[in-house]
Amino acid sequence: MKFLILALSVAVALATSPNLDQKWQMWKENNQRVYEAEEEEYRRFVWEYNYKIVTEHNQRYALGHTSFTMAMNEYADMTSSEFKKKMNGFVMDKVPPEGMNTFTDISNLPTTVDWRKKGWVTGVKNQRQCGSCWAFSATGALEGQTFNKTGKLPSISEQNLVDCARKPSYDCHGCEGGTMNGAFQYVHDNNGIDSESSYPYKAQDRKCHFNPANVVATDKTHVLLPAKNEKALQKAVATIGPISVAIDASHPSFQMYDKGVYNEPQCSQTALDHGVLAVGYGMEEGKDYWLVKNSWGKKWGMKGYIMMSRFKNNQCGIATNASYPLV
Repeated sequence: MKFLILALSVAVALATSPNLDQKWQMWKENNQRVYEAEEEEYRRFVWEYNYKIVTEHNQRYALGHTSFTMAMNEYADMTSSEFKKKMNGFVMDKVPPEGMNTFTDISNLPTTVDWRKKGWVTGVKNQRQCGSCWAFSATGALEGQTFNKTGKLPSISEQNLVDCARKPSYDCHGCEGGTMNGAFQYVHDNNGIDSESSYPYKAQDRKCHFNPANVVATDKTHVLLPAKNEKALQKAVATIGPISVAIDASHPSFQMYDKGVYNEPQCSQTALDHGVLAVGYGMEEGKDYWLVKNSWGKKWGMKGYIMMSRFKNNQCGIATNASYPLV
C-alpha cells in the first residue's frame, strides 16, 4: 500500500513522457534491476521523478547556471530519504571538534594536489547498501599514511571496523553508521587493523574475527582539524595527505552527481551524514574544488570521485569535521 500511495502522489505531479518507456527499460537492463509488479510501479514513478530533476538540472547547466551535471545513475530509482538511510552512515559527533589552531597559512602551498598520482590512494571501493561510509573514509586515510611511512600501499579492511569497532565510546554501529574518529581510536586501542584480503568486505554486520597476524596498519593517535576552517583543511591535504572528512550528502544533486564542480546551495555545514576522503584540490574553469573520493563504486560520479566547491562557505560542511591518523 505504501508503494501505491507514493506512486499515485508522484503520478499526479509528473506526466509520463512518450519516450520514457524505452529509457526505463534500458536503465533497468544497464543496472540489473528486476522488480515485483507492485514495486515496479513504485520504482518507475520514483525514477521518473528523478529523471525530471536530472533533466531540468542539466538544462540549467547547458545555460551556464550551474557548474556540474547530474546523471540517471544506479541510484536513480531511490527517493532521497531511502538513499540517505541506506548509503549515508556518518554519525555526527555530539560537539563539532575545534581541533588545533594551526594550519592557517596557505600562501606557500601548491595550487594543485592529487595524492592519487603519488601512489597514496587505493582504488575506488563500494560500500553497497550498508551505512559504512565512515569505515571507508577512515581506511582511506590510514592507507595513505601507511604508504607514507612504509612505501607500501595496503588495502585495509573496512569489514574489520564494521564488525569490531563496537565500544560505546567509539560511537560506531556497523552498517547503522559510525565516525572516522571512532574508527581511528579502535585501531589505536586494538594495536592495528587487518588487510582487506584477509578480512574481506561483506556489506553487513558480522561477528568480529580480527586476527593480529594480518595487521597491515596501526594508529598512534589521530588529529582533529579546526572546525569549519577550509584553510586548515587545504594545508593538511597539501602537507599531510588524504584527510577524512564528513559532508552533507543528503541531496538529490549529490545522489545523482555526474561531473563538474559540485555546488549545492541547500547544503548544510553542520547536518553531516556521509564520510568521504579528501585526496586533493585544484581549479577547473576558474572554480576552486576539493577532490573527494567516495565509496559508492566507480559508476558514481567521476569514476567514483567528485569535485566539491572549495572556499564556497564550507560547502556541505567539508571542513567541519576533518581528521587524520598518525601511524
